[in-house]
Amino acid sequence: METIVFDVGETLVRDDRYWASWADWLGIPRHTISALVGAATVQNRDHTDALRLIKPGMDVGEAYRAREAAGRGDHLDESDLYPDVRPALASLRALGVRVVLAGNQTVRTGELLRGLDLPADLVATSGEWGAEKPSQEFFAHVIEASGAAPDRTVYVGDHPAYDLFPAREAGLRAAHLRRGPWGYLWADDPEVIEAADWRIDNLTQLTAIAAEQRERADHAERADQADQADQAAERSERAAERAAERADHQG
Repeated sequence: METIVFDVGETLVRDDRYWASWADWLGIPRHTISALVGAATVQNRDHTDALRLIKPGMDVGEAYRAREAAGRGDHLDESDLYPDVRPALASLRALGVRVVLAGNQTVRTGELLRGLDLPADLVATSGEWGAEKPSQEFFAHVIEASGAAPDRTVYVGDHPAYDLFPAREAGLRAAHLRRGPWGYLWADDPEVIEAADWRIDNLTQLTAIAAEQRERADHAERADQADQADQAAERSERAAERAAERADHQG
């Protein structure tokens, strides 16, 4: 395990503010939009369908740009982070794991995330890459950003359809996080259980997982080195025996 790549929404960042800002923009109670997000989750629909239920035919991208123009675009500060984010990321980096943050967010959210000065090697968003999850184009960017082989890279997220399944399709290893609406709802789904390399309840669990994987890799490397040394010794011994036999024949 060389690199761990984290989803952002409901993995690192609470979505409370995100949905509250949409409710305020659309002029509806915040409880209403929360209930509609829940309905979309249960029906396994895209979360933006909650907005279209309120305003049928809504162009979400256009509406977001209108919010930005009105000074009501994305906002992110320390209070939006889950409490385990900083300690988990810091512990992983201390182990020598490369930490990347990459999710379906806007260019502006990427700027805000970098402004939080999180213990991460790279922060990237779908808006910056021009590709969104669950597309394989997005996960090709993930692999490039990882700097490691896909099977040495872990993608961590809460949403099976956007995080877990496409990550595995791309050849990555994957950890499903039981957090947020999608994480809680689908945590015990048989397909999730089968697809996830690890199922976790908080990000700090990744430190022990990474340490164990490192120890296994180191043990395998030591065993391989010992095996190679044994083989070299055997070859040397056979060569010495053949040399001795030749010497006997010549004598």
